[in-house]
Amino acid sequence: MAILFKGNLYLLINRLRFMPLSTVITLPFNLIFILFLFSMYYKYFVQNNIIIINGPNINLLGDRDKSVYGNENYEELINRCKSEAVKKKINIDFYQSNVEGELVTKIQESRNTQDGMIINAAAFTHTSVAIRDALSLFKKPCIELHISNIYKREEFRHKSLISDVVTGIICGLGTSGYILAINSIYEMIQNGNK
Repeated sequence: MAILFKGNLYLLINRLRFMPLSTVITLPFNLIFILFLFSMYYKYFVQNNIIIINGPNINLLGDRDKSVYGNENYEELINRCKSEAVKKKINIDFYQSNVEGELVTKIQESRNTQDGMIINAAAFTHTSVAIRDALSLFKKPCIELHISNIYKREEFRHKSLISDVVTGIICGLGTSGYILAINSIYEMIQNGNK
């Protein structure tokens, strides 16, 4: 590898020797300009990827206690979120599981494929050190989401094990919290926040 680099460097130096001085001087500026154009293209035309991860029983929206979780079912929620993501030019993935280990695996996989995460860990919010540890390794914008206001419910729901490792928290706004979370994470990614 070093020989290949040394050989390429030698060829570049030999070519520079025969170029006019003005070309040699402007070459670095041209490269900087090309990199600038590429970064602008990437920022404005390449879609960001976010994932919405939902924990236990979220798949039963519409059937669960409607006074707490509302009337919208899980498929309607997914469609509404996808519609919002299209407006923001975001690629959005959904994942739901009732199994703690599957959620941990998905969080771990998302480190390499996603630009941001919205997580409604549901009941695991209050009990899962494993999900907390996986989230602490996700070094990109991450929003903890709860459909209900966990602080107006039973005492055991008042403690979140994941709040201190996420970027922000949205709770108590019903399923509209997902739309707010999509808009918030979009802004965080655009502004380079973590």
